[in-house]
Amino acid sequence: MDTLLHQFFQQLINGISLGSIYALIALGYTMIYGIIKLINFAHGDIYMLGAYFGFFATTQLGLSFIPAIILSMACAALVGIIIERIAYKPMRNAPRIAILITAIGVSFFLEYGMILLVSPQPRTFPAVFTPTVYNFGPLVANSQQIVILVSAIILMAVLTYIVNKTKAGKAMRAVSFDADAARLMGINIDRVISMTFALGSALAAAGGVLVGVYYNSIDPLMGMMPGLKAFVAAVLGGIGIIPGAMIGGIILGVVEAMVSGFISSTFRDAAAFGILILILLYKPAGLLGKNVREKV
Repeated sequence: MDTLLHQFFQQLINGISLGSIYALIALGYTMIYGIIKLINFAHGDIYMLGAYFGFFATTQLGLSFIPAIILSMACAALVGIIIERIAYKPMRNAPRIAILITAIGVSFFLEYGMILLVSPQPRTFPAVFTPTVYNFGPLVANSQQIVILVSAIILMAVLTYIVNKTKAGKAMRAVSFDADAARLMGINIDRVISMTFALGSALAAAGGVLVGVYYNSIDPLMGMMPGLKAFVAAVLGGIGIIPGAMIGGIILGVVEAMVSGFISSTFRDAAAFGILILILLYKPAGLLGKNVREKV
């Protein structure tokens, strides 16, 4: 019994670390959907770009962890703005299916563009700090897990402050609630949308760097599965709702860790998509969402 309890708490620690990364990516999905009702399936590939930006910042520029993650976030934010301006802005009044197909096209462009530029071979992410193991009684946590959790908490707190306390955040909430009314009040819709893409992309890039630090390996297709799982996390929490993305990411990470620890790691992906099926069947609006009737 003690061994089972110990394993449960150990997997809980692992799951919260993994879930923090899912939450960072899911925040981008949910912010962009909240503003322009777009499921940005290229978002997982921004996470991949962020990992590569962090890789080159540490290997080529010789930067330490914090400057590397800041540079990675800044570069990814710029990429997010460029993608929005080139790919999504011309499609803003197009049918939903056309925008969705565009997002999938952007995703493939980023993936195979990176394969062309950096080759498909995985790269070993450099050790940006000395790995240390900490014992909390019978439980074990390494320095990478602690850095991931602390970084995620700080970034989520900063995002919450921006959205709730700043003028820019107020504009984002206004556009999310009613874009036409916000435009009539003098809010620059295009600027708000660009800022939303920049923030979401920066958070995804941070997740990419943290994964590189944790797993020590990156590759051009690394964003596909985490991107899909972060989408599941966003739907689970209530897509368009920022606290929902955080909660959904943590829940998904913990469920995956528990399935890996107590059943088999081969079922962890099945568990994630099983959650998506269940949430769509029984609570389509997500845990924090409210059912809204939509006129056709």
